Amino acid sequence: MTEFFSSIAERFSFLGEYFPLYISGTLTTVIISLFTVLFGTVIGIIFALMKLSKLKIVKAIASTYIEIVRGTPVIVQVFIWYYGLDSIIDIPDYYIGNSDSLNIAQLIPGALALALNSAAYVAEIIRAGILAVDKGQAEAAQSLGMKSPMIMRYIIMPQAIKNILPAIGNEFVVLIKESSILYVIGIQELMAKTSTIQSSTFLTIPPLVVTSIIYFILTFSLSRLIGGFERRLNKNDRN
Repeated sequence: MTEFFSSIAERFSFLGEYFPLYISGTLTTVIISLFTVLFGTVIGIIFALMKLSKLKIVKAIASTYIEIVRGTPVIVQVFIWYYGLDSIIDIPDYYIGNSDSLNIAQLIPGALALALNSAAYVAEIIRAGILAVDKGQAEAAQSLGMKSPMIMRYIIMPQAIKNILPAIGNEFVVLIKESSILYVIGIQELMAKTSTIQSSTFLTIPPLVVTSIIYFILTFSLSRLIGGFERRLNKNDRN
């Protein structure tokens, strides 16, 4: 048994030297995830409202966008935005930290691609939540003289958000994991740092095990946070 634990400790001895790389990669992953969640949610709400619009052209635009994004691989979208945006505008290289840190020229197209991809799924989640709210409440609000924007803001959306919170939380968890795909365009997030550690140590599995643990901590913490927020909303409703 002692030999077993000694062997495990030896395999993970690289952590002493390379742990700062994990920290750097994790911070980059968190930054990308926050950016993606923020803009993905805002854009998703817009497309959800567009798809619920009575104007056929507006509804058609939203439906077409959602179907195209959901029907193509996210890695293809990342490459399209990375090379496409670079051909349209010249984004200067600007590193947050040293040259091995986050590069703005890579962050903008990469995070934008993930945000727009997430927006398509968020839009469908929000649309389903809005449709789940009893129409009688909107009709009652209209009879009291409330305008449509006010009804949506104060009556429909609060109830819809409560209904879709578990699904939105799951989408946020997926985003954290999907951010790992951005290493293909050179962003030094957690998976890119893991690849660097593998190349330097000639180890394959141990660096991946550590990376898996970090991803689990991030996603589990987010799940618990959203779960607590959901329980708080339910408690407020009971009160």
